[in-house]
Amino acid sequence: MKLLVCISKTPDTTAKISFSADNKEFNSAGVQYILNPYDEWYSLVRALELVEKQSGTVTVIHVGPAENETLIRKALAIGAHDAVRIDAQPSSALFVAKQIAEFAKGQGYDAIFCGKETIDYNGSEVGPMIAELLDLPFLSFANHLEYDGAKATVSRDIGDGTEVVEVEMPFVLSAAKDLAEQRIPNMMGIMKAKQKPLQVVAPVPFEDKVEIVAYELPPAKSSVKLVDPENMDELVRLLHEEAKAI
Repeated sequence: MKLLVCISKTPDTTAKISFSADNKEFNSAGVQYILNPYDEWYSLVRALELVEKQSGTVTVIHVGPAENETLIRKALAIGAHDAVRIDAQPSSALFVAKQIAEFAKGQGYDAIFCGKETIDYNGSEVGPMIAELLDLPFLSFANHLEYDGAKATVSRDIGDGTEVVEVEMPFVLSAAKDLAEQRIPNMMGIMKAKQKPLQVVAPVPFEDKVEIVAYELPPAKSSVKLVDPENMDELVRLLHEEAKAI
C-alpha cells in the first residue's frame, strides 16, 4: 500500500490575529505555527495505521518554503516514511491542489489523504480539487475507514447523520474527527526523523486566478448583559430584540 498524506502549516489556535497596513497580508510576527490538526491527528495517523496493518509506505507532502521543514520533520517523527516539499509559497487552495496533483500523477498512490480543512481558512477545498485534477473519487469528512485488501469502507459525516460507502482504490479522502487518535512523537521517532529523506521539488508553472483583495477581522463580541432573575419581562425583551440566532 502506497499512501500520500497532505500536510499544511497553520497558526496556533491561541495566536493573536492581525493583518498588514493594507489588510492584504497576514501578520505573522510573533505567531507560533503548528501542523494543521486535521492533517496530523487524523489523516496522517490513519494512513500510518493502514500501512502498519497492510504493509506499505506513507509519504507526506507539503507546499511551502524551507522554513516549514521543522513541521515536516514532526510528521516524519510521528511515523511517515519520507517527505516531499514543493518549494513554493502557497497563494490559494487551487495553487496547492495543482502542485500536489502534478506531483502525484504517475506515482501509483493507492490513496491521498488530507484533513477535512485547515483551522485558519476552514475552506475544505484542497481535497476535492486534488480529486478533480486527478479524476479520482473523493470522500469528504471521513470519520471511520477500514480496508480489506480489495476495497475501502468509509463512514462520513453528512449533516446530522452518517453515510457509509465503499470505494476501490485509488481515491482522495478528507479526514474528520474520530478517524484516528492523536499520536505524540517519541524520542526515537524524533531522532529517526532527522535521517528520513525529504525531497524538495520545484513547483509547476501555474497562473493563479485568485487574488487577495483584503482581510478583515470579525466584529468584536459584545459585552455580557446580566438580567435580574426576577425581571423576566426584560429577559424576554432582550431575547426578542437583541439576541441573534446561533
